[in-house]
Amino acid sequence: MHRYRTHTCGSLTEAQVGETVRLSGWCHRIRDHGGVLFIDLRDHYGLTQVVVDPDSPAFAAAEKVRAEWVVRFDGKVRPRPEGTENLDLATGKIEIYATELEVLGPAAELPLPVFGEQDYPEDIRLRYRFLDLRRERIHNNIMTRGRIIDSLRQRMKGQGFFEFQTPILTASSPEGARDFLVPSRIHPGKFYALPQAPQQYKQLIMMSGFDRYFQIAPCFRDEDPRADRLPGEFYQLDLEMSFVEQEDVFAAVQPVITGVFEEFANGKPVTKDWPRIPYAEALRKYGSDKPDLRNPLIMQNVSEHFRGSGFKVFARMLEDPKNEVWAIPGPTGGSRAFCDRMNSWAQGEGQPGLGYIMWREGGEGAGPLANNIGPERTEAIREALGLKAGDAAFFVAGDPSKFYKFAGLARTRVGEELKLVDHDRYELAWIVDFPFYEWSEEEKKIDFSHNPFSMPQGGLDALNGQDPLTIKAFQYDIACNGYEIASGGIRNHRPEAMVKAFELAGYDEATVVERFGGMYRAFQYGAPPHGGMAAGIDRIVMLLCGVTNLREISLFPMNQQALDLLMGAPSDVAPKQLRELHVRLNLPQK
Repeated sequence: MHRYRTHTCGSLTEAQVGETVRLSGWCHRIRDHGGVLFIDLRDHYGLTQVVVDPDSPAFAAAEKVRAEWVVRFDGKVRPRPEGTENLDLATGKIEIYATELEVLGPAAELPLPVFGEQDYPEDIRLRYRFLDLRRERIHNNIMTRGRIIDSLRQRMKGQGFFEFQTPILTASSPEGARDFLVPSRIHPGKFYALPQAPQQYKQLIMMSGFDRYFQIAPCFRDEDPRADRLPGEFYQLDLEMSFVEQEDVFAAVQPVITGVFEEFANGKPVTKDWPRIPYAEALRKYGSDKPDLRNPLIMQNVSEHFRGSGFKVFARMLEDPKNEVWAIPGPTGGSRAFCDRMNSWAQGEGQPGLGYIMWREGGEGAGPLANNIGPERTEAIREALGLKAGDAAFFVAGDPSKFYKFAGLARTRVGEELKLVDHDRYELAWIVDFPFYEWSEEEKKIDFSHNPFSMPQGGLDALNGQDPLTIKAFQYDIACNGYEIASGGIRNHRPEAMVKAFELAGYDEATVVERFGGMYRAFQYGAPPHGGMAAGIDRIVMLLCGVTNLREISLFPMNQQALDLLMGAPSDVAPKQLRELHVRLNLPQK
């Protein structure tokens, strides 16, 4: 007999009744029923009920066992008594009558329970992550993560992609976030950087004559953490293709992502025919470039109905041609209580309020805005929005570039409050035609809005002859349920166009050569047209596991302060290590 087990705790069925078996695992739950001990023994594979009565030679030892002790049981498999079966368990029709027990690893008093799914403070969960990971829900999330990655990998290979690995120690590169720097011992004063993404390497792979690349790539960015972004590191499905246009990338990627969502959606509907929404349209209709399309509400520009109206606040705003008034429909929201609640919410978001119109029975508009603009304009707004008696509309006014995010939040709030959002589905979409440049108010200059290596629509001609802020890029995102889950583009593979693109953003050719010398040189020697994208593994897993925090699907994450409470990172290092690296600390004054 094997030293520790003949079977796992999830494998025994009625077929093994009468056999003597050996199981090892953790004591998940211990119940004393009138002197008879029932111990649920747990391992990675499942649970098995072990029964120890006073006649068993194992009884004296079993009385000392506590939760999470690691033990070995020998015993005979027998059917559970009629009426006590647990059909929720794979092993729920049998139990083990224990004849021998060996304690393999006693456990101290637990800082958090493993049995049950009680909420516990995050600092406790992360400090004792090895205990937290024993809990069924998060254990299953981690296993689901592995299966999702396996599925992605197989689907990519099925599309003709080959898996490559790119370097982890590389050169610093402006990818939109701060680099993690690694001092070089043998090159004093110089630093490697951990890759924010394998962007340059994957393009160089295309320069090197390979055709379809992918990898499950670790990426490192020194940016502030939030619920849908882990501090420090994350993983992405990274891919690149040669001799392709945007449509070719869509055709390769969409079946992979759709297939994975269908496989792990547990029967929830998944979009098959993804809509393609231009960036500007996404902002105007949904107030976001990653819209949640489960929410049916679509915002509309209703400026014409307020221009020259009796509502002077909006009418005066509209004298400036860049200002607009947007309406957010609120089907079934036509009650004073709901409208006042939305107005209070807006004030809590730092806004002066949220104007509204309610429509009473008979279609009559009510509220301060309706009184000021009159019944004719009120009726025109109702018709434009397709609303009826009992409905409401909410209004946001000003410069759309400044208010669209708030309008999007308001749309989300109205949809959620009125229970219009179908949470049991996955709505996927392509967001396309991103602007190539944006104006940086902080630096008072034009800067790249997305990815500096993308191809501008119109190529070099657009860079030479068009207002930079009107140039669109062959850049695209995948949005799902209000999250950006992937981003990519067709690449700017012509060296003169690359130099010009960076020149408009304030980088001269010498800087381009210095910062991106490897890629710049590669472009001189026959660069194929190429493009690709990267999908966020962590966010995809988060969505498919039905959680809203990435720490629920990651093995050993840091906390919101970018601290690893389990391993104690970041930590001080010995002066000898600093001397070897030629590094001197210049700490801020306390």
